[in-house]
Amino acid sequence: MPANSHDSRPWLDSYAAGVPAEIDAPTQTLSEMISASVATYGRRPALEFFGAVTTYRELGDRILRAAEGLRRLGVSRGDRVALVLPNCPQHVIAFYAALRLGAVVVEHNPLYTARELRHQFEDHGAKVAIVWNRTVDTIAEFPSDLRVEHIVSVDLTEAMPASQRMLLRLPVPKARAARAKLTAAPKTRRALPWKKLVDHRPLSRRIEGPTLDDTALLQYTSGTTGIPKGAILTHANLRANAMQGRAWVPGLVDGEETFYGVLPLFHAYGMTLCLTFAMSIGAKLVLFPTFDLGLVTKAARTSPPTFLPAVPPIYDQLARAAARGTIDLSTVRFAISGAMSLPVATVQKWEEATGGLLVEGYGMTESSPVALGNPIGPSRRPGTVGVPFPSTEIRIVDPADTDVDMPAGERGELLLRGPQVFQGYWRRPGDTADVLLADGWLRTGDIAEVSADGFVTIVDRLKELIITGGFNVSPTEVEDALEAHPDVVAAAVVGLPRASGGEEVAAAVVLRDGATLDAGALRDFCRTRLTPYKVPKRVVAVDELPRSLIGKVLRRQVRDRMLDD
Repeated sequence: MPANSHDSRPWLDSYAAGVPAEIDAPTQTLSEMISASVATYGRRPALEFFGAVTTYRELGDRILRAAEGLRRLGVSRGDRVALVLPNCPQHVIAFYAALRLGAVVVEHNPLYTARELRHQFEDHGAKVAIVWNRTVDTIAEFPSDLRVEHIVSVDLTEAMPASQRMLLRLPVPKARAARAKLTAAPKTRRALPWKKLVDHRPLSRRIEGPTLDDTALLQYTSGTTGIPKGAILTHANLRANAMQGRAWVPGLVDGEETFYGVLPLFHAYGMTLCLTFAMSIGAKLVLFPTFDLGLVTKAARTSPPTFLPAVPPIYDQLARAAARGTIDLSTVRFAISGAMSLPVATVQKWEEATGGLLVEGYGMTESSPVALGNPIGPSRRPGTVGVPFPSTEIRIVDPADTDVDMPAGERGELLLRGPQVFQGYWRRPGDTADVLLADGWLRTGDIAEVSADGFVTIVDRLKELIITGGFNVSPTEVEDALEAHPDVVAAAVVGLPRASGGEEVAAAVVLRDGATLDAGALRDFCRTRLTPYKVPKRVVAVDELPRSLIGKVLRRQVRDRMLDD
């Protein structure tokens, strides 16, 4: 749909007032973007963490000091720097410090098991890792063939106000439990404390920064199939998506908004909405290590949110709290949901409780991640994922032949094209060729239908990924973990729908002769190999798994049978 007329892009008529059909091509790298925000909004709060505030000027200084520390560790253009951190100010600083050197950030979930982290480190080969101190020993214990040269240990409590740190040191059970969730002293002596990394003069301006075409981020995803792969996202990709987000919400006021960082920054959705979009407009980003209703309620009393990116379960919980009078969310003018389907009932509850708008967007890691969204205004259509973002094109094609466009009104595979589309998978040309077509179109693996006026509804998935809590889970990875148990002969893992939106991980297993199902023990076994959200919530025993003529397990049949039970 390369034409510029409304006839070929009927969705333009549904755009909110002030939203352009196209964005300008990015002219700033992410490093230049944050420098511009520091120059423009220097005295404005950039970050807030448990009440401790960092201004943009302070943020800029700390980024350059961390960049100098990384430079002294040998980091240079093109090197990978692994971040294994929850949401905290150090995460934001480390992200932009690595980018300032032209290095490539690699984001990781800090709750991953050693096995999961090792796979990713084997793939990207980072020699420097900036790690939550609770996870440092996991990285330090990697075998000699995968030795990370420098580990920087981050204590989250160091970014808190002094009064909060004192409370955590109280010799009472509640304080000890809270402290244990946030910090732990590593056993290894190899780790360099974060305080020492940033205890340098700021990086010299003479050090050359990255270009727009340089890779900024490797974001691991299960993609459309299989084992997690590193999606290559350039400065231009990520800057364009932040610009598209800004264009989509013309009602935002630069330098005056307060974003809540309840989404993990290591996830593509949280990264773009908070790490880049929020910072690009001089917003104050209130960071939470994890979503906690009590923490959010407390923060809202002194720093009321105006923009909230989240997922449906969070909106449900907050809407209930607002209805009870526990929290005042009347300041939230705009809320954008992603990463899983948004039930219409959640939209209604949220808008009744807050008076603000809640709209659904759509994207994937390979599109930086946002590609479509519901208009911020009366033309929004709950139950759909909206319409293409500015400068974004879509096609609905025959999944068996992507050169064949489906007739209007018929279902087919959704293809995307735009400046936010990734460059391919790290060192996986075959996987890249499977999803990134020669003319720039990205195969999403989602089956969609499009209304006459351009609103898209996702109706099915070609891919068999499970989306739970906004995260992608590869069934193969979970099946491998289950089949490593001595009582399990074979396993099939599927996603079952939740009433609140998204899916839960469920497994059907064939047991060895004489074994009986102990679902709890199987889940405990999986927890030693998988991060918690990948562990099956439901496990059932079956005599055999349905298979195709070539022996492939038919997961769809497994899913249908589990839904019927």
